[in-house]
Amino acid sequence: MSEIDAGHPASSSALPALPAAAAAWVERLGLEPLEHEGGLFRQMHLTEHSSAIYYLLADPDFSALHSLGSVEVYHWYAGDPLRLLLLHPDGRAEEHLLGPDPDSAEHPGQLPQLVVPAGVMQGSSSLGAWSLIGTTMSPPFDWNGFELGDRAALQKRYPAAAERIRELTRVAGDEAAPATTDALSTGEDRRAQP
Repeated sequence: MSEIDAGHPASSSALPALPAAAAAWVERLGLEPLEHEGGLFRQMHLTEHSSAIYYLLADPDFSALHSLGSVEVYHWYAGDPLRLLLLHPDGRAEEHLLGPDPDSAEHPGQLPQLVVPAGVMQGSSSLGAWSLIGTTMSPPFDWNGFELGDRAALQKRYPAAAERIRELTRVAGDEAAPATTDALSTGEDRRAQP
């Protein structure tokens, strides 16, 4: 998950179709589409030392595989667990679940927080309809440290994770968010408590 600074605003032209509870969070937090990576975000904190964002993924959208130049700490807040793929520079591929219930029978091993080292390719998707998380970076997010993953190169380097890499990468012409702003209308009261 990457963080965006004020110098690189997201487009507001495309938002995914959302369940009522997720739409309420989007409205309440003022989330906007995150270009290239996917998902919806809002930067909540930025200093010379650190940055923090809210980030929401709604199925079928995903956080495209990318690496960052500094450590990123994930925090789970609401919705369904988040499934993260980490591709390490040493060739290891591993998956983690970010969520509230480490003893879940359906999705065991969830953690409410996860640290992703700098330089690790990372991508994620919700294990349900939507996931609301936050990330914190120190030093703060910097576009110079952001790199989107290339599907073919990553599949060649991490063949055991080839299918998951396909799920978490976009090819030319793919949209980062699958629907328009009209999709926020769910027919239900979006002010309902999440």
